Amino acid sequence: MVKLHVKKGDENQFLYETTVTEAVDDVTLAVTAIYNGRLKINRICSEMEELSKHGTMLPPDMMGLTDEQLEELKLSDDWGGKCVPSGGWTFNRDPIGRRNGHQPSEHMQEVITKTINEAKTLISKKQIDAGVCVTQKMVQEGIDMLRGVMMIVYPMNLPPHDVIQQEFDNTEDLSGTQASLEVIDPSLAQLWFSGKEMQRGKKLSDYLGKNEKTKVIVKVSKMGQGAPAREPVVGEEERKQMMLHQYRRQEELKKLEQDGDDHYLDSAWADSKSLKRSFQGLSDVSWRPK
Repeated sequence: MVKLHVKKGDENQFLYETTVTEAVDDVTLAVTAIYNGRLKINRICSEMEELSKHGTMLPPDMMGLTDEQLEELKLSDDWGGKCVPSGGWTFNRDPIGRRNGHQPSEHMQEVITKTINEAKTLISKKQIDAGVCVTQKMVQEGIDMLRGVMMIVYPMNLPPHDVIQQEFDNTEDLSGTQASLEVIDPSLAQLWFSGKEMQRGKKLSDYLGKNEKTKVIVKVSKMGQGAPAREPVVGEEERKQMMLHQYRRQEELKKLEQDGDDHYLDSAWADSKSLKRSFQGLSDVSWRPK
């Protein structure tokens, strides 16, 4: 099985396992589904963190209004009375006026937080370091975990206008938001390898060869955005080692300048015959009796 290290721009995303015989079309759709699914989980988790502090969302016509304005317009949150969290709630006003302030109990907050962490861990970028490949099944499992905890905390379900419920129902409207710029339409998705677009209609083997025991970096992007930047020739770890070597070299030269004498001639690197002895296998020979 070949492993694809998927990136968006220069940012790591996840590992995806497939075979070189797979069609580029199928891999592109699968990678895009996982990429978008991870975004969905992060959006849900972000909103659930707000819900655990300030309760369910207010109806759209009540958002951002003061108590005086609500009273003047005779608006009320009917859904807030129907969708009550298990274990009761305490009032914690939402400073931006999006949610009704009905904060779930501390125990339910802990349950929500624990589930959020578990879902995030499932699709975390740290899975790359652990060598764990993310699948569509894992993404769906994360969404199901979040849906399950909401059913526990809110047995009567969330209001239909709450963005968390809309995410679960796949009816979310992301237009005009930053999130809409991150999501990639599967029909417009492209995969790039080594600075070249992986054309649909071909197989992975046309780009990666037939060796299944391969790990390569591919980049996902939207059609029309052009080719993403190529990976640097020198890796991050190699670059650090080179910088460290250069630093040590500079420090050694500074020390030699401060000495102002020829002590450096005693160094191994200053021996003009060291290369010759190395080729002859005499570099580590000791003539002293043991």
